Amino acid sequence: MRSDNSKIKEIFKDIVFTEDEIEIITSVFHKLNVKKGTILLNAGDSVNEQYYILEGCLRSYYINSEGKEFTVQFGIKDWWMSDYTAFFTGSKATMTIEVIQDAILYKITEKNKEYLYAKIPKIEHFFRVKLEKAFAAFQKRVLSDISKSAKERYLLFINTYPNIHKSVKNYHIASYLGITTESLSRIRKELLKD
Repeated sequence: MRSDNSKIKEIFKDIVFTEDEIEIITSVFHKLNVKKGTILLNAGDSVNEQYYILEGCLRSYYINSEGKEFTVQFGIKDWWMSDYTAFFTGSKATMTIEVIQDAILYKITEKNKEYLYAKIPKIEHFFRVKLEKAFAAFQKRVLSDISKSAKERYLLFINTYPNIHKSVKNYHIASYLGITTESLSRIRKELLKD
């Protein structure tokens, strides 16, 4: 229990909680040790959970009607992940979430999150700020996708994910960047010459 308490404090950095509040929080967050290759969410599923990544790496991806796979997001330490459109609207998932490096996660349901908002209002503020930052990051990514070259997008990717870009499969990175694996190889070779 005490180790979970320290993890809760790590999840909610900069917030001071009473011992009673920590007990409430630990009662609704559930720790998961998840192996590489595990699918946490499939497209078409109902989405009722959000995941905090304590360790490891996840990715969310979308498969279009032609069967082409697009990596939408990588999730690394201290990030939150879900299919947020489905999570917030009650629609079915359009994305799949896969564990691509063994992970330690903390999950919370929408119902339990609402419970925390009512019991500990400073948590609602915490999540609002996280959501604002996530929205800004997604908008920045969209603008990058429409305005930057593939090479510039790759450089931005390795700056955003400095600890995982070497251990993630090339086709995952290529699908995230919206390019072929051949183009990714060519970009990496060009960068080695620079």
